[in-house]
Amino acid sequence: MRMAITTDWLVTLGGAERVISEMIKLWPEADIFTVVYDESETKGLSEKELKIHTSSLQKYYSIIKKHRLLLPLMPKAVESWDLSKYDTIISSSHAVAKGLIPPSSAKHICYCHTPMRYAWEMEEKYLDDFGLFGPFRSFAKWNLKKLRHWDRTTAKRVDQFIANSSTTQKRIERAYGRDSIVLPPPVNDKFFEINHTEPKENYFLALGRLVPYKRVDLLIEAANRKGFRLKIAGSGPEEAHLKKIAGPTVEFLGYIPEEGLSDLYSKARAFLFPVEEDAGIVPLESQACGTPVIAYGKGGVLDTVINRETGIFFTDHTSESLINAMDEFENSNFDSNLIKEHAKKFSGERFRKKLKNIVENMSC
Repeated sequence: MRMAITTDWLVTLGGAERVISEMIKLWPEADIFTVVYDESETKGLSEKELKIHTSSLQKYYSIIKKHRLLLPLMPKAVESWDLSKYDTIISSSHAVAKGLIPPSSAKHICYCHTPMRYAWEMEEKYLDDFGLFGPFRSFAKWNLKKLRHWDRTTAKRVDQFIANSSTTQKRIERAYGRDSIVLPPPVNDKFFEINHTEPKENYFLALGRLVPYKRVDLLIEAANRKGFRLKIAGSGPEEAHLKKIAGPTVEFLGYIPEEGLSDLYSKARAFLFPVEEDAGIVPLESQACGTPVIAYGKGGVLDTVINRETGIFFTDHTSESLINAMDEFENSNFDSNLIKEHAKKFSGERFRKKLKNIVENMSC
């Protein structure tokens, strides 16, 4: 196959980029197209030299280093990619990458992390989080309306959608009127290669970008009230505010490279996940290390965490609901080996096998 892989942007190493990494393992000779690329922030994406093609927006990103400011210009940039020599195109998309224009002879398969949440279901929240009001908010809403229309229209350019969760599958159906296959994102196989024999330590762990919608403030409120030790790994624009409201039992670890995460996961009593994510790889990483998850019971965790077997769900976005779940956790027993075996269903190896089958069946 003459393969191209497209993605929205490559400016950090997150869940979407880990999916790209697995695709590269399957198709190491594929060309990669992305709107903007920051090599310094994505080292470790692949062990090989990548053939990355950026858009005309790369020169602006090199100056401003804020890719989201370029969002209104991205649809045109994606449509300008010349994909005429490829017969199979896989887009990894949570924003604009699926809007490419494929040649008539090519198959276009979209691994959809979500239809654009800030354009479809969380518009007001995102505008609040970015502090846009008055004429700036009106201008942003006008642009998002245009983006929604473009996003819906370009769904017709996809031959097969793959959803990263049952939640995303429902969103694809609502936004685009299309069916999809569910394939949860992969856990890096390295988490299964390590023998986690260390005894548990007396702390709970949270991990992720420190931005408002991640609801780390809820964890801090619960830790302040209940007095449990909470370690928070990650950085972001909310860090200063969160440190101000944190009590003495809360510790901020900053950015932790992937090679240091396994030890943190395996020694934690439980991993706390208070956000509704479309999928979420970090709860799976925790389970791969034998550590149960206490999660807000909506979104992708419903596909990857078994309530009262590999974790516990809380039902409301309140510290009371979280504390009740933690009280239930204190009175429960979890089997680390059972948790690890469950996580193996979502290994990188299984992800690659399933994705390869889907692509080869489409390309026949």
